[in-house]
Amino acid sequence: MAITDWPAGERPREKLIQRGAAALSDAELLAIFLRVGVRGKSAVDLARDLIAHFGTLSGLCHARRDAFAAFPGMGLAKYAQLQAVMEIARRALAEDIGEGDVLSAPEAVRHWLRLHLGALPHEVFMVLLLDAQNRLILAETLFRGTLTQTSVYPREVVKFALTHNAAAVILAHNHPSGNATPSAADQALTRDLRSALALIDVRVLDHFVVTQARITSFAESGLL
Repeated sequence: MAITDWPAGERPREKLIQRGAAALSDAELLAIFLRVGVRGKSAVDLARDLIAHFGTLSGLCHARRDAFAAFPGMGLAKYAQLQAVMEIARRALAEDIGEGDVLSAPEAVRHWLRLHLGALPHEVFMVLLLDAQNRLILAETLFRGTLTQTSVYPREVVKFALTHNAAAVILAHNHPSGNATPSAADQALTRDLRSALALIDVRVLDHFVVTQARITSFAESGLL
């Protein structure tokens, strides 16, 4: 049955207008993006198939171009549209965390980190530099590693902070394995970085371990 034949209150677009985006399922939200289905499938059916094929909504959003375009009913045009939506989200969140005290927008920071790091197939280590008012100066990936580990050099982190006159930093790295639990090596590295940065009077406000599904905060876990 086509979506146009559904009761008005059950159609994704009308449901969103009446009840807000949060009331929609992942498939319903994706159906609004898709707009139309394919022969024999409504946009919602197609959306469900896409999510099932890529595992999660996040997996779909971060799918490789060729894999996404090869799915029946998709293509490079849809891939480009999806990437544009993702980049709009990243830039909007970047504006949120760049306008004032980063600590006043913790959820925006988490969402931004998940969009940037959550789906990467290899480990990376990112440093967010903050000024004395906890405003974002710069966020940059300093180190890139393999599927399971990244070599991080405290001297380079200190140099990065000094170059941009940072007063504090937020550290972040991803776990491609999907396990957001900080490892013993993660904890040891955090202690080393905290000690090194303290020598130049730069505070470590938090360290996040990022996966597609969740983020672990060292500060909230009592590890900082």
